[in-house]
Amino acid sequence: MPTDVLLNAYIDLNILLLAGAALWIGARRLLGRSKLGRAYQPQLRLLNGMTVLLAACPVLILAFTHFVIAHPPNFSDMLVSQYLQGHVNMSAGEFEALLGLREDAVRGLTTLQPLWAQTLAAAFATGGAVCLAHVAVSVFRLRQNLASAFLWKRIGSVQLMVSDTVRVAYSTRGLSRRYVVLPAALLNDPRDLRLTIAHELQHFRQRDIECEFLLEMLRPLLFWNPAFYLWRREVRLLREFACDQALMARPDFDVRAYCECLIRACAHAARSPAMFTRRSPAVALVDRRETRRGASLQRRILAVTAAQPQGPNSLGWGVVSLAMAGVVLATAMLLQRPSDWSHDRIMLSTIVNLERMASRNTAPELAISALNSGFAVSSQ
Repeated sequence: MPTDVLLNAYIDLNILLLAGAALWIGARRLLGRSKLGRAYQPQLRLLNGMTVLLAACPVLILAFTHFVIAHPPNFSDMLVSQYLQGHVNMSAGEFEALLGLREDAVRGLTTLQPLWAQTLAAAFATGGAVCLAHVAVSVFRLRQNLASAFLWKRIGSVQLMVSDTVRVAYSTRGLSRRYVVLPAALLNDPRDLRLTIAHELQHFRQRDIECEFLLEMLRPLLFWNPAFYLWRREVRLLREFACDQALMARPDFDVRAYCECLIRACAHAARSPAMFTRRSPAVALVDRRETRRGASLQRRILAVTAAQPQGPNSLGWGVVSLAMAGVVLATAMLLQRPSDWSHDRIMLSTIVNLERMASRNTAPELAISALNSGFAVSSQ
């Protein structure tokens, strides 16, 4: 596959992530004003589905443009049409240069001849390598911790492991096995042990581990994009709300005991911050940020103790999901490269050439006028 095609797909992915993050923030605010705002499990399924869709969009659009429509409608052609209708107050040359900024940037990054392209490529390679090394160290630390833990019980395909080195329980998985790692001290508290295991098993039901794997795979590619960290924060926060809410829906579940369990888990983690190092990809009972500030834990407890939504409302969530997926796919389509020989493009190129010819004809006339003015002053 040509390098410029891959580079354009990468640029599209980052733009889509920015658009997707803005779309999600707007949708979340609208949902907060309706009865769907407290239904965290459907929100999590929607957000996880959007994560997969955003990651797969460049590939889907490449396949669509290759097999279905080579040059679908795009933003660039729409802007050219608006310019030809007189809705853009700009010279044709400046407008064409503005439209060509992306192509010029892609050309420079592909050839690596300009100094700015070399500097940018080096910065991206360094940042990606650092993030990749961080992911590799996290995976190594995770494997090391699993190797030092011992098997306690099995629940179906899930292995319950006990470790002397962890402070907070977490869940993870390999290619075929799933693990819940529990602190050894937790065995002395049967109530917290039962609540913790129920919480971690719910993460498996929600496919949270697989989504965390996907986010970690994308991090070396999107490390510079602030929308990626916003998106990841939303996923991680929402997965805990959804997990807590799923447990609250169980009959005879002790809400007070569960909230106290969360508070004790944060207290245990804060006693030894050096040991509470993130092992990725994994999902813990409490996130590390909840030990640094109480706002996240407070939001979880408020969400747990709030009134729970009634009814699944599948129709409403179906409409929301289709609308958001349609917006993302339409945006991805509109980001595609334009056709170089469309009628509007030929018209714009003609106007640019006419402007250049006019400027060349005007230049000698101005020079002659300046010379005549000079002769007139000299004769006086």
